[in-house]
Amino acid sequence: MPSGADPSGFLNPATPPKEPRAYLPWAIAGIVIALIVAVILLTSHNPGPPPNPGGAALASPAPYAAYLTISNLHMSQSSSYLGGKQTYIDGNIANHGDKTLIGITIQVAFHDFTGQIGQKSTLPLSLIRTHQPYVESEPVSAAPIAPGQTREFRLIFESIPGEWNQQYPDIRVIAVQSK
Repeated sequence: MPSGADPSGFLNPATPPKEPRAYLPWAIAGIVIALIVAVILLTSHNPGPPPNPGGAALASPAPYAAYLTISNLHMSQSSSYLGGKQTYIDGNIANHGDKTLIGITIQVAFHDFTGQIGQKSTLPLSLIRTHQPYVESEPVSAAPIAPGQTREFRLIFESIPGEWNQQYPDIRVIAVQSK
């Protein structure tokens, strides 16, 4: 070894010291990312019910719909300061069957001047909870409808087709959940 040379290689730039690499944090991060992607893919591919079953016509009524009566329908509209309109359909639903209802899905069809369906919407029925200081609604699951009971409901529509014939729409119960 030449005199003055550093035996440890500290001053020798030809052999830089190697730092150990930590692969474990990178492996854990890769596994976590793969799990997140898998969860997103699995939850986003859940087809669920179709948004408007029944094709161009209304879907078939639920078997339990024979025990339900919809009555006392009335419609109203409100306008916002921004020029938007909401249309409301209020009414009563009576349960003449023997089951307590915790969910009701309905289809509403607005017809045009030729009698064809201009707009069809599928939505859960919301029950009116209070009228003051404003009408507040809640899902049927929050206040189940017992046998023999009649409850008020409200349907809200953000838009109605311009060619709507101004008649009450068809309302059909297409699914019922009971306990």
